[in-house]
Amino acid sequence: MLRKFVVASALGLASLPVFAAECAVEVHSTDQMTFETKSIDVSKSCKSFTVTLKHTGAMPKTAMGHNWVLSKTADAQAVATDGIAAGLDNDYLKPGDERVIAHTKIIGGGESATTSFEVAKLEAGTPYEFFCSFPGHIGLMKGELKLVD
Repeated sequence: MLRKFVVASALGLASLPVFAAECAVEVHSTDQMTFETKSIDVSKSCKSFTVTLKHTGAMPKTAMGHNWVLSKTADAQAVATDGIAAGLDNDYLKPGDERVIAHTKIIGGGESATTSFEVAKLEAGTPYEFFCSFPGHIGLMKGELKLVD
């Protein structure tokens, strides 16, 4: 009798729904020019992935602004360098830069911004980097984004 109960219980557990992958993340940035997140895993099962950037500092965006930009690792430095000339009004990103997969606007202390991108844009085995394109910030404010599953 106990054996039948154990088998029935095990079969019942097997029919429970599989929980969906987490398809969003919150990233905090600081007045010390850092991202508190250094690595983000994105599940292939996500159709879309959302990033919310929160600036936990107090400095204004003109002095210590931050954004969250995603590109292939090989393109990151060039995207940031090209973005300097674009200026704050363009979030320090060259308008129409096709190397940029996703980005938020530049925010200052106490502000937040959100961006989403289609996971299908990511290629398996390709290294991706997220970074801040505010002039000079990419040196410290960057991390790895990986496609997983």
